[in-house]
Formats: sequence, structure tokens, C-alpha cells
Amino acid sequence: MKTRKLGNLEVSAVGLGCMGMSFAYGASDETESIRTLGRAVDLGITFFDTAEMYGPYTNEELLGRALKPVRDRVVIATKFGFTFDPNKSGAAAITGVDSRPENVRRVAEASLKRLGTDVIDLFYQHRVDPNVPIEETVGAMAELVREGKVRALGLSEAGSATIRRAHAVHPIAALQSEYSLWSRDPENGILDTCRELGIGFVPYSPLGRGFLTGAIQKREDLGADDFRSQLPRFQAENFDANAALVAKLEALATQKGVTAAQLALAWVLHQGDDIVPIPGARKVNHLEQNAAAADIVLSKGELTELTETISLDQIAGKRYSEASLAMTNL
Repeated sequence: MKTRKLGNLEVSAVGLGCMGMSFAYGASDETESIRTLGRAVDLGITFFDTAEMYGPYTNEELLGRALKPVRDRVVIATKFGFTFDPNKSGAAAITGVDSRPENVRRVAEASLKRLGTDVIDLFYQHRVDPNVPIEETVGAMAELVREGKVRALGLSEAGSATIRRAHAVHPIAALQSEYSLWSRDPENGILDTCRELGIGFVPYSPLGRGFLTGAIQKREDLGADDFRSQLPRFQAENFDANAALVAKLEALATQKGVTAAQLALAWVLHQGDDIVPIPGARKVNHLEQNAAAADIVLSKGELTELTETISLDQIAGKRYSEASLAMTNL
């Protein structure tokens, strides 16, 4: 597996988003998740993404157990900042955000214990807190770096102005935001800002929440406890239009001799060497497909065809509900 840089961290060109193993996408299988994590290491994947919110808590604990034997060979990123109702599950549990300095420290200490490690490699603010100046939050995060409890800092779904203010307090190694063929908000200045400041970019949901894989043929394929069933692009009024776009993607993938998921992921990887996507995978075969996408070479013509085939003006529905979009800082 080729590697790329996020600040002072060297990571595999394709990482692994671990949220779905414990959160949001319906029933989970811990045994299969542990097999998948082990196989990821075998394939040369060294970058693993989790968060306090995923579970809550259980995803960090899962990674802590599964990656303990190879801890010195992997980079673990986790995130803080959401508040949630422990009596609810999935995305419905989110109640707001809290990036006060005292909460930054509290979560970091708790995450270290759950991960079973003495240092968090990459510590992200999960969402920008409009009630706490970013300088105060990053200042508290920087203290953790000075204490040796965190190696590098990151932000998620932050806008250019916030990124600049944060970076002025302490170097930001990575920005994590949704980015894929059907979600291109970062192209509106965010990527340019990151490149100007030397900040790596980590796309989450690079496969469009799984839609771009072609595996979701109808809304009924999503379980009642799968939060994607609540997202606008998966609603009945939008589903068929988006499925038609995926069919076009599948046709191009067949011509290339790869899967739709691999083609979509290769497109993201070709947007720059400073980009490290973290597709989710809960099964070994999906993981292996994603890892192989790192070796796919696309010509300029193929990239243009992909960009035009999955054009933003054809995508039906927004990527999040209005309430969730309001929690982003773009």
C-alpha cells in the first residue's frame, strides 16, 4: 500500500472508516469487524478512524482491542465534540456540540482509556462549536500535544476562515469532511485553503454512504435502524434519480474492469496526493476491494468523464438534513 502524509503523520493512501462497525448503519457483527480490522493491517492499511460518538464509546473500545497487537504499526484518529443522549442510539442520539476546553480534555482522557493507548495519533474536533471560539478549543487541544497525549490535530467539516484561525494557534494536520463524486462542497475553497496551509485532507463517505457502490438497489435494502434511511438522497422522491446516476457509474466501471466502488474511490484518490480517503468497510471482501482502488490509474479523460457523468446538477437531494447541515461550518 502506498503512503501519503497528513502533517507529520505518514499513513496508508487509503484508510479505514470504522463508524459502521458500531454505529449508524444497522446491526453490527463484532467478530467480522475484528476480522476486517486484522485484514486491513495485512493489506498495509495503517490509518484507522473512529470517534467518541460512534456507539457511543463502543467503536473506540473495539479498535483498542483489535489493534492492540499492532499498535506501533498503525495511526489511530478519533474525534470529540458531539453531545448525545446515552438513552438513544445512532444519529438520533446527537443533541448538540461541546468544544469547551474542559470537555476537550475530558474526552481525550476517556478516549485514551477506551483505545488502550497512551497517545492519540490524530485528534479531531468533530464539529465546530459556534459557542466556543476555535482559538480556545485548539488551544486546549495543543496542550494535549505538549503533554504527549496527542500527536497531531485535526478539524472536521470546518470552513476556510475557521481553518485559518485554528492553524494560527497550532498546526492543523488534517481536515476531515465529506467528499466524493456526489458530494463536492470542499471544492468551494476548502481544498485550496488546506493546500495553502499544508493541511492534509481526509474525505469521509468517499463512496456516498455506500450508494456509489451499487449495492443499495432499493430503499428497502436499508434497515429500520440504518440512519441513511433518514438522509435526503435516500428518500423515495430522490432515490430513483440517484440510482440512475449510479447505473452510469457502474457502466463506466465495467468498461474499466473494476467495481463501481473502486472507480468512485479512485476518482477521490486522483484529486491530489494530499488526500487520504477513509471508506468504511464492515466485511473483508469490501475492504479488499477498497484497498485495491489505490492501484487504479485514471487518465485525464477518464477523470473528466466521471466528473461529468456524476454531475452535481443531477444529484437529487442534499447530503444531510437541514438540522445536520446547520452543524457544519462550511
